[in-house]
Amino acid sequence: MSERRTTPGRWSARLSGRGETAVIVLVTVLATAVTMFWSFRAKLLCGGAPFDASGRSDNWPTGNPDAVIPCYSDLMYLWLGRGIDTHVFPYIHGGIASDGTLFGGVVEYPVLSGVLMFFGAVGADTDTEFFTQSALLLAPFGFAITVMLALMVRWWALLWAATPPLVLYSFHNWELPVVATAVGAVAVMAWGASTHPRTGRRRLPLRSSAVIASVLLAVGFCLKLYPGIFVLPLAAYVLTRGAGGARAVERRRERGADLDWTGAGRVAGAAVVTVVAIQLPFMVLGFDGWKAALSFQGRRRADVDTNSIWYWGLRYVTGTTDTYHSVVSVVSPLLILASFAVAMYLGWRHFERAGTFPWIGVSGAMLAGFMLFHKVHSPQYTLWILPFFVLMNVRRSVILTYLLADLALDLTIFRLFPIRDAGDPLPWWIITGVAGSVWVHAALLAYLIVTLAGTPLREPLASRVAAREHGAVGSDADGALLHPPPGVMSRGTS
Repeated sequence: MSERRTTPGRWSARLSGRGETAVIVLVTVLATAVTMFWSFRAKLLCGGAPFDASGRSDNWPTGNPDAVIPCYSDLMYLWLGRGIDTHVFPYIHGGIASDGTLFGGVVEYPVLSGVLMFFGAVGADTDTEFFTQSALLLAPFGFAITVMLALMVRWWALLWAATPPLVLYSFHNWELPVVATAVGAVAVMAWGASTHPRTGRRRLPLRSSAVIASVLLAVGFCLKLYPGIFVLPLAAYVLTRGAGGARAVERRRERGADLDWTGAGRVAGAAVVTVVAIQLPFMVLGFDGWKAALSFQGRRRADVDTNSIWYWGLRYVTGTTDTYHSVVSVVSPLLILASFAVAMYLGWRHFERAGTFPWIGVSGAMLAGFMLFHKVHSPQYTLWILPFFVLMNVRRSVILTYLLADLALDLTIFRLFPIRDAGDPLPWWIITGVAGSVWVHAALLAYLIVTLAGTPLREPLASRVAAREHGAVGSDADGALLHPPPGVMSRGTS
């Protein structure tokens, strides 16, 4: 009798949870549709008739110089010089000339991004058609990111869906697919750790979840590289046996086995196998073209268009000389590796203190180090770091300052290029906007390197990843914990 009386209440709670989740997803998806459509319309102004013989719009590259949002988009820029306009399948037939010029369909991006560009150009005869078709390819990834974030942190997904970066960068370059792989990896880990409503156990074993997430990160590596660095903290999370891993390690140590080296090896191995499987066909069919893309990035210099602390800092000390380029080529990768080491060290300290290796926070810290010290820091990289602001309890002042600096950067740097190309003097407000924004971002990224490992996740994500495999924890219809274990809210494990 008591079971029959409680059943309606349980169903009511599940339906209520589903209804609220549906409202959150609907609102955030609609917000995403508005911001991405705004982005599309703003960037489309750089194209349109008339066109020259190559399909380049006469409006390129400035469009309406008085528009609030600069129309510049790398999608249109990529139309010429890479075989996209002639519909050559990338990498197979090309290479790189002695002066660093790419030819024969080689694109200066990892192979999966090059393939997406090829499909975006199918049937296109102009840069505007290429832009439009590319936007149609990119849009589903933007919606997918929104849905995953909404299911993990609910209303905080609006920080992704309804803020300026999605307007400025949705269709600026090929960022949305790679961001989707990174967010997808977190979503897989969260769903796998959530409690099954019938069994009261994890939906997926830790190793299985991590291997799937590792494959997604490897796919991201073949799109834009950066998700590949997240495999290391993910492997460390499995090595230390996941949420509350310190206790599990201690129990197993008593039986002669502590850290899960086998599981960590599977995570790393899955990433390696995935990368090889994707890259190998291009290496076999067109090694010179495949290698040319790597060579191009290796030769790239920290000039004004790379928008880094090196150009807006070190250059004032050394001048734009061979010494400057030599120093950057050596110091930049060393500092990136040092930032990775710092992030992993702080993550391990957190594991020893709190019992869980914070792989999401460490991933964000490593990304911050990469963005800070790399010789290339394109404005659209804000889309890379933004999901960490959504998923983690980063200080609101840090988020607001970062986004305001990003807005100032976008509104100035894409006005700098045409003025510089025309040989005209640069207005003070443009120089101040670009250089000031670069250094505000640099200070905030340095802050994130040392703080993200100890920053808690937002709810309900924090509770989901903290669920123990053998815990009898209730769950609603969406997998969110109704009754998290004691201490979950305060621990903020990641």
